[in-house]
Amino acid sequence: MYVPNTSLLFNLSSFMKYIFLLSFLCITSFISAQNTAIGSNEQLTFSASYNMSGLLTELAEVKMETSEVKTAKSTLLRLKCTAATYSKWDNFFKIRDLYESYVSPKYLTPYLYKRDINEGGYEKFMQYKFKRKTSNAESIKRKKRRDGTTWEEKKTLKINSDTRDIISTMYHIRNLDIAKANPGDSQTFKVLFDNTEFSVNVKFLKKETLATQIGSKECYKLAISVNNSAILKGNNDNLLWLTADANKIPVYAKFKIPVGNGELKIKSATGLKH
Repeated sequence: MYVPNTSLLFNLSSFMKYIFLLSFLCITSFISAQNTAIGSNEQLTFSASYNMSGLLTELAEVKMETSEVKTAKSTLLRLKCTAATYSKWDNFFKIRDLYESYVSPKYLTPYLYKRDINEGGYEKFMQYKFKRKTSNAESIKRKKRRDGTTWEEKKTLKINSDTRDIISTMYHIRNLDIAKANPGDSQTFKVLFDNTEFSVNVKFLKKETLATQIGSKECYKLAISVNNSAILKGNNDNLLWLTADANKIPVYAKFKIPVGNGELKIKSATGLKH
């Protein structure tokens, strides 16, 4: 069976870009609140499917987990996301991706972000240390060359005061007061990814009830897009459904990118705050 030899072949980076990097012309804001939706022992598991030769095929498992981490000065919330192809696909295109963000439990403001990916033998590490007082992020980018040696680049990036990494943005969206939004309302975010600051927008479309593996759920249907980027394709083709309750967990997602389309479906949800 043919599997495209590209890092965009359903990897977590493509999925995260689709969910959180977007743009919309007429902006009205949801009300952003403190963290009331995310607990410290949440575990969400998803199946990830990709369209190959016209057939939607389940290729990988994505997990999102939260936990407390104590430092010398404070207690942080660790937001951890992993993606791994099922073993039967590893000989075609093996994916082992790790994303994690260390944030304040109250506002989900990121202090440290790490991305460590291995996709079909392509290895890359990224790290950001957010310096809020100076609106900077200290970046480390590390790649493994074909000869086995490592290339590393360090930079100090100028960012907006409210810029987040892609993982903390995803959790932050779950704390938006979408219940007070009207269809068509949207909000933009600044997201730092691959040393580039993107403008991302989430647009509320409507409420919709979905049948999922964790039961029938009334959901907020959101559209995702990205400013000045070819990452996403189509109009309202990149969609995310969050449960219309206090947890606002993602239960279903559809995306369309230059190399194809796919979806994410929830399999299980434990340790929820509410």
